[in-house]
Amino acid sequence: MPGLLTEPDFKHITVKELHPTFVAEIQGVDFSTPVDPEVFSEIKEALAIYGVCVIRSTGLDDTRHVEFSRLFGDLDDIKPYLTGGRKPKFPYLELFDAGNIDDNGEVVKLDSQRAHYNKGNTLWHIDSSFNPRRASYSLLLAHTIPPPGTGGSTFFADTRHAYSTLPSPLKHQLESNNYTAAHSLFHSRKLGSPAYFADLDPTQHKMALHKVIQKHEPSGRMNLYVGAHAHHLVGVGDEESKRLLKECMEWATREEGVCEVEWEQEGDLVIWDNRCVMHRAGGGSFEGLWKRDMRRTTVHDDSSTAWGENDRRDVKVGFNMTS
Repeated sequence: MPGLLTEPDFKHITVKELHPTFVAEIQGVDFSTPVDPEVFSEIKEALAIYGVCVIRSTGLDDTRHVEFSRLFGDLDDIKPYLTGGRKPKFPYLELFDAGNIDDNGEVVKLDSQRAHYNKGNTLWHIDSSFNPRRASYSLLLAHTIPPPGTGGSTFFADTRHAYSTLPSPLKHQLESNNYTAAHSLFHSRKLGSPAYFADLDPTQHKMALHKVIQKHEPSGRMNLYVGAHAHHLVGVGDEESKRLLKECMEWATREEGVCEVEWEQEGDLVIWDNRCVMHRAGGGSFEGLWKRDMRRTTVHDDSSTAWGENDRRDVKVGFNMTS
């Protein structure tokens, strides 16, 4: 099994590997009733090995999506993002809107603020790295997908493999300095649409601090924790900080460490561990034309590095978006 350090031995599920070093499709999970604890244990084991697990045609609705997600731990919610009088779109505050449908049920217009905000999601990123307490798992469920051939895939990058294959000089520098990166949601939004957010200054907002090199505790493997939310390295000059982050990102997103996951039908579920992968939303001709209704739950990390170098009294960051 090239690239994988653990030989899985599952009794209740089967896996189909989708990439040499990570990502697997899981079969054998029955969501019509609460998931059996032994089956769930094997799902967690598969996630520790592969980082990303795809489960097709689950039949999950909002309620069962949230209930299943709670098996992984405490869930994040959207309350900090309900700014400017915005109301929740879905019946559970734990559901994040990762689609392209506006509050009137129409496809988001390409010139809207929402569309410009969403451009940040097309960059390689880690969910919630901009929060004081980072995320562990994300569970993204397809409710409506665009027609085949119009795009909308989700891409993943293997950041454990990226760390293990780092060029020696870069690896030595990262390990010797034990860098901390400052992560900002505002930074990735500006990177995604710099002209639209020209007046947005990420440095005017509090950033979350997380180590660049850290152990992925479920697998025991070391991991490279960067992404588009990473604004700068603490205590490093601006140009050197940009250079190092750029080198890390380019290395982690080389073709050999990237896997495209296509959404095949409604009910497809993709679970990933933000502590060992990056991801980005893929564009396509569906944008502005076809609905893509995707809903995500996000699990709070409970590992020893969940809070990074942040104060546990810090609150999450919201983004004042009006429409």
